[in-house]
Amino acid sequence: MEFSEALLKFQLNWPHFFAVFCLVVVVYKSSVFVLRKRDAQRNVEAFPGPKPSWLFGHVMQVTQRATNEDGTDLDKFVKWGEQYPYAFPTWFGPLACYLNIHHPDYAKTILVSSGVVVIFKNPFFLGAWIGDGLLLSKGQKWFRHRRLLTPGFHYEVLKPYVTQMAESTKVMLNKWESFAKTNKTFELFEQVSLMTLDSIMKCAFSYNSNCQTKGGTNAYIKAVYELSHLNNFRFRTFPYHNDLIFYLSPHGFRYRKAARVAHSHTNEVIRKRKETLQEVNELSRIQAKRNLDFLDILLFARDEQQQGLSDEDIRAEVDTFMFEGHDTTASGISFALYCLACNPQHQKICRDEINEVLGGKDTMDWEDLSKIPYTTMCIKESLRLYPPVPGTARRITKPMTFFDGRTLPAGFRIGISVFGIHRNATVWENPDVFDPLRFLPENVSKRSPHAFVPFAAGPRNCIGQNFAMNEMKVAIALTLKRYELIEDPTFKPKIITRLILRSLNGIHIKIKPVNPVE
Repeated sequence: MEFSEALLKFQLNWPHFFAVFCLVVVVYKSSVFVLRKRDAQRNVEAFPGPKPSWLFGHVMQVTQRATNEDGTDLDKFVKWGEQYPYAFPTWFGPLACYLNIHHPDYAKTILVSSGVVVIFKNPFFLGAWIGDGLLLSKGQKWFRHRRLLTPGFHYEVLKPYVTQMAESTKVMLNKWESFAKTNKTFELFEQVSLMTLDSIMKCAFSYNSNCQTKGGTNAYIKAVYELSHLNNFRFRTFPYHNDLIFYLSPHGFRYRKAARVAHSHTNEVIRKRKETLQEVNELSRIQAKRNLDFLDILLFARDEQQQGLSDEDIRAEVDTFMFEGHDTTASGISFALYCLACNPQHQKICRDEINEVLGGKDTMDWEDLSKIPYTTMCIKESLRLYPPVPGTARRITKPMTFFDGRTLPAGFRIGISVFGIHRNATVWENPDVFDPLRFLPENVSKRSPHAFVPFAAGPRNCIGQNFAMNEMKVAIALTLKRYELIEDPTFKPKIITRLILRSLNGIHIKIKPVNPVE
């Protein structure tokens, strides 16, 4: 009887109990939130910066949003850097705080540290796309993979790639003949992206995709652009930092759809290679028939215990190299061509140098790469002004003290602004001016080695930087030998970050034949 009365009493009062429970949860969560916010603010007290909104941080102060993009975000960060030397905090929402580093002396502390700085879990939410490959892995897994993959970038492996890069470039340049005849402005980033995808498929995977000559928009490139856009949008929209909220959102649905396209492309490449290698168990047997490529070395890589990479690891590394090896290089080549179009005096010097080296050849050989120093300096100056990867993220595992005595606690997140370092007026004189002579050896020796870091630096530098530089040299040399690049002043790139550096309105130039047929 007493139990029944108690049960009836509870049933009558359960809304009250539930309300009290909810109130307790809300108070607890709010207290935790306030304490975390206070701790985060205390951690960056020594680093003044632009005043953030208490709730939105600096998200509302930058214009690069889905509905209001004008390509000035990076310029705004550079201007903030002029007010706050070395580094300043940036907030993405109420709790996500990064120390934005824009000076080489601070960057050096982070980039050369080993065992103190790590890639934090799923930076920019890339994990669902490219997996736990060389870009995102850490600790012993990263060391093991780096050691196993390094032979894939030996110069003997890279050597034969030059011919294949030249073939892909010539396909692109043949397509440009129609633009040369009409003297019309055209957008080159998409075309260069197809070329670099074609090139990496040939070089790294011995796979002829014919993506440059097939009609329509390439599904993989479209998926990569969509994934890059959505990753960037998620990073800037702090409710989407929650996996469940993002998963249930329309943007999450679009992300998964694009990821399926990208993974399908990767799986097809791996599947076809495994079929061709079913009866081969030694690299030497492959080498007797053709040149080794990146995928060969991935599939046959073995550590000291003769253990190879798992299927999941192989796909992650292929996804990583496919993205980094074509998208970043496409950005570098596109902006380099744009810079040369805007600076015809430097373009002419490059062309004269290239013609002297290549003579009557319409292709490029390995030995030619080291004979075009002025063109190389122009490429580096373009990479300074328009770094394909404008920033990287790290997390420190131990307290860190910088050269000026300011410190950060363990676990803090750091953003290294490559774009900010390359445009820092205290490091580079007239930083917005295109001046390739900055890279004369005598001028380079006067600067910090961390003043120019398009491929990062230290133990986690870009493993494929020689591949990228070689492709840029080949593409730019063959383009300048064939066409004169002309700026269209009505089309100025609106620079945005989509994991890599892109232009909101594309990159437009005009071209005309160097030796027009009369």
